[in-house]
Amino acid sequence: MDLTDAPRRPRAESIVPMINVVFLLLIFFLMTSRLAQPDPFEITPPTADLDAPVEAEAILYVDKTGRLSFDGIEGDAALARLAQVSASDAVLQLRADSALEAAKAAGLLKDLSSAGFARVELVVSPK
Repeated sequence: MDLTDAPRRPRAESIVPMINVVFLLLIFFLMTSRLAQPDPFEITPPTADLDAPVEAEAILYVDKTGRLSFDGIEGDAALARLAQVSASDAVLQLRADSALEAAKAAGLLKDLSSAGFARVELVVSPK
């Protein structure tokens, strides 16, 4: 008669700690990341030698044909919306295509000035 204990099966490894770590990492990356809206249309910014940080909150997109987009609104309605949100110290970020004609850009700057923006920053890509 055999009175020894039956051999025990080894305990399966618990995956609960690994799941906890994965969720903690997920929460960490969600809290530290910055989610941005995608550009409304394809824009190739002009190039420049200087690379200064951008500090604007309002972003106006202009494609090579002069089409405007701001806050999900396109066309002349975008300028009207910009005039509503402009403040005396507001900085506007202009993301214009490098193929945009200078005459159209100059006309747009006049419109932005009349909308109340005293400072407009042009976004460029470094050389």
